[in-house]
Amino acid sequence: MTEALLFLAGGTLALYLGAEWLVRGAARGGRVLGVPALIIGLTVVSLGTSAPELVVSVTSAVQGRPDLALGNVLGSNLANLGLILGLVALIHPIRVSHTARSRDIPLMILLTMAVYPLVRDLEVSRGDGVILLVLMFGYLYILARMMGREGRTRRPSGGSGAVGKGESLPRILAVSAALAVVGAGALILGGQGIVMGASTLGEELGVPELIMGLSVVAIGTSLPELATSLVAAFRGNPGIAVGNVVGSNIFNLGAVLGTTAAVHPVIVSPVVPEREFVAVLVLSLFLLPAAWIGQRVARLDGVLLLSGYGAAWAWFLLT
Repeated sequence: MTEALLFLAGGTLALYLGAEWLVRGAARGGRVLGVPALIIGLTVVSLGTSAPELVVSVTSAVQGRPDLALGNVLGSNLANLGLILGLVALIHPIRVSHTARSRDIPLMILLTMAVYPLVRDLEVSRGDGVILLVLMFGYLYILARMMGREGRTRRPSGGSGAVGKGESLPRILAVSAALAVVGAGALILGGQGIVMGASTLGEELGVPELIMGLSVVAIGTSLPELATSLVAAFRGNPGIAVGNVVGSNIFNLGAVLGTTAAVHPVIVSPVVPEREFVAVLVLSLFLLPAAWIGQRVARLDGVLLLSGYGAAWAWFLLT
């Protein structure tokens, strides 16, 4: 058991550091080359925040552990809504922007509903994965167009402006590339460590891989979102949490599950469509009226989200 826990702890740390290094290296290299900040945000930063879930899910599916792969995606979304958003709302009520209420939250709910018939068939096939990826790219395209119109008056800084005094472009690019490569390597190793640790620990404790994916693996890969949201709340800026959680959930369903299925079909456990998926959908649906009432997620909503998260876990364990 000690070895499994070490694999889990080391894998989680490697995932965190790998995502951080990948984002820093790629973002810095993009800036000095004059890549617009919008493109960097939609690609590099989005990839970095979703990289832990993506690496773990793909690794699990390829190694023939589909319950870990799907449990990671659904468990991360459940933790984002119930645990992270619930805790942040308890610390500080969250004001929700009109854009989040009218666009992002409804899109998250629609994508969640769109995934249901795929898991209902008890297999997310390669074709299903391609469909999810197309929907994801469509969302990014619409988002980029909208953000482009909103920020048309702002011109991105060119490569020369991003190079500081005494720095050379080749050296910056070399360091950025090295940091991104090391980060990608750490992500791969971290994903392997988490999958190995979770599967070993589950076997030793007699816990099904689906439960391990929903709990230990999902929370481990959601640590970046948890840390970011809690720090923002304590600093009096809890609104970041809504965009963080909603964006992460959209990426988990579209990019993570889509890429995983496209690489290797994901076999779905028969209990998932009627239990785990329902729990994620219920919390997703609850967020919409909560955000519209008073245009914020209040402390009472936080209590209800945390209670829903606890009730979902009681349901999982009792059944």
